[in-house]
Amino acid sequence: MSTAEDPYRVSMVCLGNICRSPIAEVVLREMVEQEGLDVVVTSAGTSSWHVGGPMDPGSAAVLAEHGLDPTRHVAQQMTADRVEEFDLLVAMDRSNLADLEEMVGDRRRPRVVLLRDFDTDTDTDPDGDPDRSVPDPYGGGPEGFATVYAQVEAACAGLVARLPDLVRER
Repeated sequence: MSTAEDPYRVSMVCLGNICRSPIAEVVLREMVEQEGLDVVVTSAGTSSWHVGGPMDPGSAAVLAEHGLDPTRHVAQQMTADRVEEFDLLVAMDRSNLADLEEMVGDRRRPRVVLLRDFDTDTDTDPDGDPDRSVPDPYGGGPEGFATVYAQVEAACAGLVARLPDLVRER
């Protein structure tokens, strides 16, 4: 966990850290840099299945389509031992949220949130998903990754707008 003098640390978290959370990491990092915020953005998965591997080709393709660099990603796992490295853990779906809340336990920090809670653009939810989860595109086609990108981009814009307040509240 960082101190007030350290950069604010955010980790975007999904199941395998090869599809959704890497997209969210790259998108949020780009937005944070554009805003000039002192925020470090990483990503991780709650499972160890893909640790050390690259992001899914579908994730890399959708990022490249939007002019973003997908090449530096190496999948890593979020564990209970690592959660204190962060000020904010951002879950892609309700299952990830529950896993993170269990890892954090009764610690006061880091804060654990669902990414789409920052999404004020209801048009990015074509299926009317009431639980506000980012769908897992793993094993699917380009349209699934495009949906994830649109949802992540909208939610990250909302998160960036809130980050100055979150940094002050730590």
